[in-house]
Amino acid sequence: MRAFIPISRYLLVLFTLLVVGNVIADESSLRVSPTSLNVVAGSSSNVTVSGYSGTVQVTSSKTSVATVSYTKGVATIKGVKAGTAKITVKDRKKSKEVTVTVVDAPVSSLTVSPSFLSFNVGVSANVAVTNASGTVTVTSSDNSVATGSYANGSVTVKGIKAGSATLTVKDSKTSRQVQVTVLSTSVPPPAASGNYTLLAWNDLGMHCMDGLDFSVFAILPPYNTLHAQLKDKSGKLINSGVTLTYEAVADSTGSINTSSYTKTNFWDWAGSLVGLNPAKDVGVNLDGLASGTPAPGNETPSLAPAPMTYNTEYRWFEAEGIPITPFDDAGKKNFYPTVKVVAKDLSGKELATTTTVLPVSDEMTCSGCHASTASTNPAEIAAKPIAGWVNDANPDKDWKRNILRLHDEKQLSNTLYQSALVQTGYKAQGLLATADSGKPVLCVGCHASNAYFDKLNKKTVMGGIAGIKPFTQDLHNKHATVKDPATQLALDSSGDRTACYLCHPGSATKCLRGAMGKAVDTNGQSLMSCQSCHGNMAAVASPTRQGWFNEPTCESCHNSAAPGKRAISGVNVSGKEIVPTDHTFATNANAPVPGLNLYRFSTGHGGLQCEACHGSTHAEYPSLHVDDNTQSIAVQGHSGTVAECKACHTTVPTTVNGGPHGMHTTGDAWVKSHEDANKNGSATTPSCAYCHGTSSAGTPLSAIKVAKTINAGEFGIKNWPVGYQVSCFSCHNGPNP
Repeated sequence: MRAFIPISRYLLVLFTLLVVGNVIADESSLRVSPTSLNVVAGSSSNVTVSGYSGTVQVTSSKTSVATVSYTKGVATIKGVKAGTAKITVKDRKKSKEVTVTVVDAPVSSLTVSPSFLSFNVGVSANVAVTNASGTVTVTSSDNSVATGSYANGSVTVKGIKAGSATLTVKDSKTSRQVQVTVLSTSVPPPAASGNYTLLAWNDLGMHCMDGLDFSVFAILPPYNTLHAQLKDKSGKLINSGVTLTYEAVADSTGSINTSSYTKTNFWDWAGSLVGLNPAKDVGVNLDGLASGTPAPGNETPSLAPAPMTYNTEYRWFEAEGIPITPFDDAGKKNFYPTVKVVAKDLSGKELATTTTVLPVSDEMTCSGCHASTASTNPAEIAAKPIAGWVNDANPDKDWKRNILRLHDEKQLSNTLYQSALVQTGYKAQGLLATADSGKPVLCVGCHASNAYFDKLNKKTVMGGIAGIKPFTQDLHNKHATVKDPATQLALDSSGDRTACYLCHPGSATKCLRGAMGKAVDTNGQSLMSCQSCHGNMAAVASPTRQGWFNEPTCESCHNSAAPGKRAISGVNVSGKEIVPTDHTFATNANAPVPGLNLYRFSTGHGGLQCEACHGSTHAEYPSLHVDDNTQSIAVQGHSGTVAECKACHTTVPTTVNGGPHGMHTTGDAWVKSHEDANKNGSATTPSCAYCHGTSSAGTPLSAIKVAKTINAGEFGIKNWPVGYQVSCFSCHNGPNP
C-alpha cells in the first residue's frame, strides 16, 4: 500500500526549501581587506570592500581618533589623532570590523635658518639646514622669482626677478618653508636706528573664534590679521630694504601666548571644514583662496620671530590669518595677547620696534540659550528642540548639537534645505546626523559670509547657496525677536550694548572699548553703544545691507552738521547710515572694492592707514584696555590718536593744509606761519573756526592731548594743560583775520 504525505506537510517542506534556498542564494559574502591597519595622524588609508549585498554603510567607533567614508567598494580611513578605533562596514546582511591604530606623525627635528630672506635680483643667499633625516630636496613655488639648490647642509637661494616665492625644504619626515622676497633694484642702507617710526595694528579690533571645539560645527576659525607700516623721520613710507617680523611678548600683566595647537582642536578638523590642512600652529589664509591658490599660512606668535610680507597694493606689511587663541600659556583667558613687531635692515640691524595686541575672543555665548538645561526661564528654554535637549556631557559640544537639532527640526522638510545638504556633501538625515558621523558643519558653506574675504581677489570666499539668506542677515533677523533671559525683552528692543554682548564679545571681553565705546555722559552712562553705529538688530538684518561690507563711516558722526561736529549716532531712526555733505573726516571711496568705503582699508596723511594712527575698529585710541595704548604712548608720549607731528617727523614741516584731514602744522613753528593762512578756509582747507570755534572756549577738535609750552612771540609764553581747547582768544582778544 503506497504511503501518502499529507498535503499540509508537503507544502511546509516545499516552503522551507524555497526559503532556505533563497537565503543561501542571497547570503552576503561581505569581505574587507585588510582587517587591521596602522594610520599616521593626518593621513589616510584605504580598505577594500567586496562581496557586499545592497547598500554599504561605514561608521567609526571613535571619530576623534579616525573617520571613515565610503565610495564604490573602498572605505577611506583618515587618522585624526593617536589612539585605536573600530571601523564597522555593514551591508544589508552582515557587518565586518576593521581595527585601526592611529599613530602620531613622525617628528622631525629638521630646521632651516633663516626662515625668511630678502635680497636683490642676481644675488644669492644661503640657508642652513640642520638635523635632516634622509635625503633633502628643495623646491620653489616660483622658479622665475627664486631658485634653490641643496648641498652639504646648505640651501643656496638665487634671486631671478623681483617678486616673492616660497622655498620648501623637505627631508624624509617633514618639510620646512623659507619665505623669499627678491627686490628689483639695489636699496641703499637705511639710516641709523632711531630714525624710524613703526606702527602696527589688528584690522578689526576683535576677532572671534569658536573656542575649544570644532568637531560639531564652525562659525569662525582662529584667524587674526596683523598690519604694520614703517616710516622714516622725513615722513616717507619704507617698503623695501627691510624685513618685518612679529613674535609673542608678555603683556602688562605678564601673560604671554606662544602657541595655539594644544589649546583647540581646530587643526584636527580644518581639512573637513575648509579643505585646507595647515601644519600645527599655522593658520589658514583666505588671500588667493577664491582663485584656488591660497597664500601660505602664517604662524602663531612664538618666541621665534615670524616674517611679515609686504603688500604693494595696500602699502603695508601683513601677516594674514594668524591662528591665535584667547588662552595664554598658563591656561588663563586673555582676550588681548600682545606681540612685538620688529623692523630690521637687510644686514639684520634693528631699525624700530613696537608692541600691539592681537585681540581674540571665544565669547560667543550661544550657550546662554542653546545649552541643555533644566531651567524654567522662558527665554532660556525657548530654543529647546522638540525632540528635547541632547544633554551632551561635553559642554563645548552640547550647545552646538542642540543648535543643529533645532535647525534640522525647522528646515528638514524644506526642499531647498534638502538640496543644500546634497550640495555640501552632508547627510540627508540632516546636520546633526552629519556632525555625529564625524563630519563637522561649516555654517558659511550654505549661508554666505563676507567675513571670509579674499582681499587679493577682492571677493568673498564663502558665497553661500542661492536662495539661502546670508549668515549675518539670517542670524540678526532670527534673534531680533529672541528675548533676553535676564530682562525678558526682545533683543531688538534694547538700546544698549547688552543685547549685542549676548552673542558678540562680550561682557567679559568688552570688545567696544575705544574712544567712542568708553565715552560717558554726566551721569556716567555710556553715550554710545553698538546701535549708535550699526542700528538695531532688524536694521543689521536688512536685506539691503551686506554684512561686513556696509559698515558705518567716520563722517557719519564727524561732520559739520553734527552738534560740536561729533554726533553720538551715525544712523538715522531707520538704522540707515547718515551721509553728510562734509567729507573732512571721510573714509576712502571704493575701498577695497567699488561701492564700499571701509575704514580698515582707508588711508590718510602720508599714505598711512587710518587704523595706523587712530587705532583699530572698536578700539580707537585712547582705549579702555591698557595694552591697546602701549604703541601710541611709545611713539608720541601719550595715549590717543597719533597726532603729534614729531612722532613721524624729526623736522616738522610747515604746512597750511598738508597735515591729517587738511590740518596745519602745530607747535611753535605754526605761531608765525599762521599769520598768513587763509582764516576762512577753502575747498581743501577747513576754516580756522571749523576746529577752533568762534569763542574763547575753543572746541574738542582744538584740544591738546599733552601739556604744552608755546612761545607765542609778542604774546608771551603760553603754558597749556592737557585738554586745553586752543582758540583765537588764547593769544588774541578775539578772531583776528
